[in-house]
Amino acid sequence: MTSLIDRLQELGPERLRGIRRGVEKEGLRTNAQGQLVHTPHPARLGSALTHPHVTTDFSESQLELVTGVHASAEACVEELVAVHQVVQHTLHEDLGELMWSGSMPCELPADQDIPIGQYGSSNVGQAKTVYRHGLSHRYGPRMQTISGIHYNWSIPGLGSDDYFSLIRNFRRHSFLLLMLFGASPAVPASFVAGLPHELDSREAHTCFLPHATSLRMGRLGYQSDAQSALCVSYNSLEGYARSLQGALTRPYPAYEAIGIQDAAGRYKQLSTSLLQIENEFYSTIRPKRVIFPGERPLHALRERGVEYVEVRCMDLNPFLPVGIDAHTMRVIDVFLMHCLLADSPPDSPVEIAELARNQQRTASRGREPGLMLERAGRMVALQEWGREILQACEPIAQAMDAAEGGRAFAEALAQAQAQFESPETLPSARVLQAMAADHGGSHTAFALARSQQAQADLLAMPQDPARLAQLRAMAEASVVEQARIEASDSLLFEAYRQAYLSPERLGIDLP
Repeated sequence: MTSLIDRLQELGPERLRGIRRGVEKEGLRTNAQGQLVHTPHPARLGSALTHPHVTTDFSESQLELVTGVHASAEACVEELVAVHQVVQHTLHEDLGELMWSGSMPCELPADQDIPIGQYGSSNVGQAKTVYRHGLSHRYGPRMQTISGIHYNWSIPGLGSDDYFSLIRNFRRHSFLLLMLFGASPAVPASFVAGLPHELDSREAHTCFLPHATSLRMGRLGYQSDAQSALCVSYNSLEGYARSLQGALTRPYPAYEAIGIQDAAGRYKQLSTSLLQIENEFYSTIRPKRVIFPGERPLHALRERGVEYVEVRCMDLNPFLPVGIDAHTMRVIDVFLMHCLLADSPPDSPVEIAELARNQQRTASRGREPGLMLERAGRMVALQEWGREILQACEPIAQAMDAAEGGRAFAEALAQAQAQFESPETLPSARVLQAMAADHGGSHTAFALARSQQAQADLLAMPQDPARLAQLRAMAEASVVEQARIEASDSLLFEAYRQAYLSPERLGIDLP
């Protein structure tokens, strides 16, 4: 049997140098008191529909900043910083606003007052807004204001089967990323008002769990009782696509009860199926492929295979100006290489259920001494399992350093190992420590202070004039492009909606 080391040697330095990564980072806009704002997406930032680097997520007040694809972690962070600088200057100078540094939200208004993203009058723009209305009706708008970082990653020469092998191992081992980089152990008490929860609410207007790593990835985060019945296998592209096709095409009774339109003809959701579109499926990692304009993501996967993976379990690190740094990216790179190279047996419904329970345990109790996880039907200590994975990553980090020069990957991994062995140094523990020591136990006061510091740090950094001019030109061009799209529409929205959601648009008809 081929070992991990053998597979690593077979890859060779050239393919290791071919690793590419990119980031999508979300963050709420708040006022100086840490309350969600209701202002429209800033005009100086261009069109949220068409700007390649600055858009919005669920809410009109929830920015999403997107980098391009980069050959190094440093270049990726450099671009992310440059985009943040433009955004922070605009927020500070035009609106007196902040970009929230935490994954769990700021103080929110009543659900009906959380503004939903607006993308103009075109069919594609209307569809994006209607989709978000659907999310609001299905899950509630509060859940959608939770923010995070998506890490997009690829390596040359892989086929779809290779990526699905990586995904299976990622799902088995992603508890380690929640431990190392989870940074959301607390929420404002207002976020859980009226919701069942088991959080400690002794502190000032704050709820938390003492050993939590990432409430964002736990029961209060991106979870869905409806989707929990959807047992998606990652054993092959065909099986994955078949699972999603059913969820995208079969009516779901609870969502049928919501309906497509209200009595006044206003759209409430795009469809009555379990998933309106592919992006509604909540997963810690997704197989992805760049799509053509108007193409469904599932069709792109079926037609052209997996191009990269999207890691979706990363919290914003409130101690970093842009929520992530090159050190974190290198650890993710090494971890993903381990997921690719390690043996990856097929998953099963029993294992899928185990992994869901492991995620919940780690999210809410990950730093609890002696915490046990399920592994192939038996219980194993989280610390033991995590230590085993980190040790197996050592030769991978060394090989990546040999390919690129220097010791950056090995040093990043060594730091991660040291923090793993001292849980009190992990970001989730540091959040609770800082809340208690400096902010009277208040999550809002802590996150507001970190948001102010991040803005000050970014405003103080020199801006690259060429990159600044480029981003300003992109903003202006995006407004022109949105107008062009709106002028070119020829279908009524209902016809567009039905055509886009037709099963035929999902690609190859699988038996």
